[in-house]
Amino acid sequence: MHLRFSPEDEAFRREVATWLADALTGEFACVRGRGGPGDEHSMLDERRAWEKKLASGGYTCVGWPREYGGRGATLMQQVIAFEEYARAGGPGRLGHIGEGLLGPTVIAFGTDEQKQRLLPPIVAGESIWCQGYSEPNAGSDLANVQTRAELDAEEWVLNGQKVWTSWAQWADWCFVVCRTDPASQRHKGLSYLLVPMKQPAIEIRPIVQITGDSEFSEVFFDGARTAADNIVGAPGDGWKVAMGTLAFERGASTLGQQLQFQNELEQVIEAAKQNGAASDPAIRQRLSHAWMGLQIQRYNALRTLSQPERAELPRAAMITKLFWASWHRDLGKLAMDVLGMDAEIAAAPPYELTRLQRLFLFARSDTIYAGSNEIQRNLIAERALGLPREPR
Repeated sequence: MHLRFSPEDEAFRREVATWLADALTGEFACVRGRGGPGDEHSMLDERRAWEKKLASGGYTCVGWPREYGGRGATLMQQVIAFEEYARAGGPGRLGHIGEGLLGPTVIAFGTDEQKQRLLPPIVAGESIWCQGYSEPNAGSDLANVQTRAELDAEEWVLNGQKVWTSWAQWADWCFVVCRTDPASQRHKGLSYLLVPMKQPAIEIRPIVQITGDSEFSEVFFDGARTAADNIVGAPGDGWKVAMGTLAFERGASTLGQQLQFQNELEQVIEAAKQNGAASDPAIRQRLSHAWMGLQIQRYNALRTLSQPERAELPRAAMITKLFWASWHRDLGKLAMDVLGMDAEIAAAPPYELTRLQRLFLFARSDTIYAGSNEIQRNLIAERALGLPREPR
């Protein structure tokens, strides 16, 4: 387990921090700290421009191999880049899904033609992607997807519905897990298609969240089309490719997320100091407990990422989502208790919420999305501990 970074890594940290400090000034000073959870609709045009600014400095896709436009950064350097981005108050990334999920999937499973065509716009900060996995009856049970696609000459034709699709209303492309073998069941007969979003046969219905934003949407495919070669892997290999995509979610970006959590915790502590809540022993104890939980997250992430020779993440990584989701939900509760009666004061819709109010409202979803706590416990039991599945 590596608790310290090498001198070369620390030099890279200074490089990243210096560039971000300079870039987040002038026309981009306004985007500092904006566009995160519960604030996704803010400054979309400015954040689109910011994606290209990042690309101009070589700070998109830093972990990708150089032959695909990345910097070939080591795992520790990727951690540093995410940490310094959060520390500098970099805005919520519109390019995250393309950079962190779709791009690595194409590099791992795609054809040479797909790599040449799809990766450069992601590196340049020009294309936005969304993920078409969940459906009304296939959320945590992804193998139950019913969206179907049929090959019609040189095009796939899609019909069905996806839900909880983040960035759908802003995305240029969607990677869609769908059933291409109508006689198949469960994991078999699925394919991984890349679908352009700007077409009449796709209807997007934003879902209003409790924060008043609509970060995700329902997406309806009614005869939507995509070229026959916009498939990653072979027909029927969709489950394998989709699981590969999900594996990239548990990578170096987790430490950047934890620094964002640290920023939020510091805001809660500052609020407690200002309004006197810090004098309450119970509040102080909860603040200390929150700090300890954050350190546990960091050390677990470091030990998880300190084993680069392994092809898959170790068992310790399987607790990550369950731990941070529960921790972040509790931080939202703590924020409201620190604010006291002021926590319940907000203007009429559209609510002008403070950052801590948004934290509380958004954190209610943490234990549901990206795999609910219940599903995470099942995965830990079956895959990490090797316990038998309960007979049905």
